[in-house]
Amino acid sequence: MNKFGTPLVMRSGAALACALAALLSFGPRPAAAEDKTFVMKLGLATINDSQHEWCKNFVAAVEKDSGGRIKGEIYPASQLGAIPRQIEGVQFGSIQGYIGPPEFLVGVDERYEVVSAPGVVKDIHHAVRMAEDPELQKMMLSFGANKGIHGIALFIAQPSSVIARTPIRTLADFKGKKLRVLAADMQKEMLTKLGATPVAMTLGDVLPAIQQGAIDGAVAAMTVYTTMHYYDAAKYITETNQPFIFSMAFISKKWFDALPKDLQKIIDTEGPKVAKAIDPWEVDFYAKQRKVWAEHGELISLPASDQSTMMKTFREVAEDVAKRKEPLKQAFDTFAAVAKRVN
Repeated sequence: MNKFGTPLVMRSGAALACALAALLSFGPRPAAAEDKTFVMKLGLATINDSQHEWCKNFVAAVEKDSGGRIKGEIYPASQLGAIPRQIEGVQFGSIQGYIGPPEFLVGVDERYEVVSAPGVVKDIHHAVRMAEDPELQKMMLSFGANKGIHGIALFIAQPSSVIARTPIRTLADFKGKKLRVLAADMQKEMLTKLGATPVAMTLGDVLPAIQQGAIDGAVAAMTVYTTMHYYDAAKYITETNQPFIFSMAFISKKWFDALPKDLQKIIDTEGPKVAKAIDPWEVDFYAKQRKVWAEHGELISLPASDQSTMMKTFREVAEDVAKRKEPLKQAFDTFAAVAKRVN
């Protein structure tokens, strides 16, 4: 007992009780960021193609590496809205990712259209070497950082071709045609040079426009024509093989910045890793889809002289458009240099 007559053991017990009460007064401990599950919604306009395949493999890898702390959800075929709405969603953080051709982001950063430069990429194997080049990856993934976009992957799609309601067998057949393109000046002007009228249009509107006769055809991808059954609306594909189509994966910077550092590293590591694995998958898939189309419609090649003339014209278009704005010119110079180096 102390001098006040209080048993020492009781005083110690009371102190312990007070300490415990003080600790509980702060309420339950909030879950640490390391314990939180982060939902990652990925949107794309296509389905059952290289972009969709990238999403599936990326989600599987990220979920495994994160121990389930990141939960992926995939929404193909524009389930999250038209492409512009998906891009806005990524910028504002309402969805976590969009996968598609970077040209759709020219409103975010005009340099994204550089991969549309026609007459630069020779064929699909050349494109694979370009997509895996560190210098080109570093440049393309850096765009949009100040506009809410975090680039994580660059991979190939395929060469463009032109689907049409009536056959385009020569360069002269382009004249007067109204054809859909991506919203990129290089794509618009390459058709103008051929005497056609370019119409910028998101993918979800293309098939109905062809069916209704609002446009005569479109510059797009073979794998889109087959997986979305375009052969029900048009039977003719002219394989111009220009411009080449690349795909990119874009993550919301707002969402990415809120992730713990270890999860950020997983996202940045798996993005390009999965992209590299998708490239050979796409080469094989593209070849198979050409055969699918041949069963439903006609594949057309331009005469050699017309193809040569077209390539020369397209390269001039790319250089002329790039000269108009210094940032785009710098990006084009890098793109062209990479193409030459890995030729």
